[in-house]
Amino acid sequence: MNAPKPQPTRRQFLHAAGGLAVASMLPNLEGKSFHIAGDDTIKVALVGCGGRGSGAAVNAVSVQRGPVQLVAMADVFKDRLDDSFTNLQKNIADKMDVPPERRFLGFDAYKHAMDVLRPGDVVILTTPPAFRWVHFKYAIEKKLNVFMEKPVCVDGPTSRRMLELNTQAMQAGLKVGVGLMSRHCVGMQQLAERIKNGDLGEIHLMRGYRMHGPAASSQSVQKPDDMSHLEYQIRRFHSFLWASGGCYADFYIHHIDHLCWMRGALPIKAQGVGGRHYKTNRDGVPFVDQNFDSYAVEYTFAEGDKFYFEGRCIEGAAGIYSSYVHGSKGVAVVAKSGDFGGPQAIYKGQNIEDSNRQWQSTDKSNPYQNEWEVLIGKIRDGKPHNELKTGVETCLVTAMGRMAAHTGQEITFEQMLKCDHEFAPDVDKLTYESASPLMPLTDGRYPIPEPGIKKEREF
Repeated sequence: MNAPKPQPTRRQFLHAAGGLAVASMLPNLEGKSFHIAGDDTIKVALVGCGGRGSGAAVNAVSVQRGPVQLVAMADVFKDRLDDSFTNLQKNIADKMDVPPERRFLGFDAYKHAMDVLRPGDVVILTTPPAFRWVHFKYAIEKKLNVFMEKPVCVDGPTSRRMLELNTQAMQAGLKVGVGLMSRHCVGMQQLAERIKNGDLGEIHLMRGYRMHGPAASSQSVQKPDDMSHLEYQIRRFHSFLWASGGCYADFYIHHIDHLCWMRGALPIKAQGVGGRHYKTNRDGVPFVDQNFDSYAVEYTFAEGDKFYFEGRCIEGAAGIYSSYVHGSKGVAVVAKSGDFGGPQAIYKGQNIEDSNRQWQSTDKSNPYQNEWEVLIGKIRDGKPHNELKTGVETCLVTAMGRMAAHTGQEITFEQMLKCDHEFAPDVDKLTYESASPLMPLTDGRYPIPEPGIKKEREF
């Protein structure tokens, strides 16, 4: 972060032509349901047109308590906006009205998209999480309900900022959904209730695993010569801590979230290890991302019990993608496969065998859709709904585990919350011509974690 910041070559990004639709204005709804001139349609804007954003848009307009209509889209890259629009047209053409003049490009495109909406409508925030607080702040100013994808913050300063902003959102009666969809998995909800009621006895141990090959943009080689560092890092945001919190935050957050939920508490500290087994790809080209390719973190709760998480992104290694809770009476399968895949189950004793099974979930509803049914339902009923505090707390738990591995130090929850290293302090000021928050050092390589050497910062 302290390296010289040479200015990148000026990029000729494509900008959208067209004007800005005028937003109709309503009084502050203070969390109440609304009906506009006989029309109860809830309008939605999509900010961040990647795969998850497009999926969220489909979920939004597919709710049972419609009608919901997509009316605006925004992104910093024209190709991604165009691809998203084309794909959405194939799936939800009858539930979207997004003419060219409501497809916005640029680092300020989020404002134009939200300006199309009325107070009480919904904005979907699915850009890389570095921008989440910037967009959330404007959504609150516009009195919009919000659905935001995880992670919602990537470091201590942005965590504190999001909590401060959420106070304003709650005072305005705004609904805030967060994409920790495991909490809307019916089987997990049933399991959490059973654990709370003592079906597993006293909890002694929890463990989660996400081990597979390289995924999304978790591994990156040197950028193309005709692309700026900023563009490259946003396009490959999983590779860079400022943009995403890295693969530890973005990939592992769901298991960390739902196991803390099952425990009914947050860990107070973490210690861990991690490393990079492979420094180059198969062609011998060096990786330049900031991720380790393997992590093993031990979380400790106030009562002394442990939660072990192991993550790996290595081609050809054994795949394990599941989570478990062990108690004095038995063991529970929380995620049999993936982030929430069921059936969830409880077994007598510590061996997961059919003969020991005491309970198994049967619900097969889609948690991605369920979270939207809840959000839209609360909006229409005028009832409180705010998942942001849980989202921030979960992000802090992931961040302290990541920081423990990256620094080689024990990190407490309070240390993580109060940590003053903000990865991208001027993210709200970025333009197409800006240097990236992460620029190369004098040797041309990006700063990376160095456990035991860099003890106070992750890079």
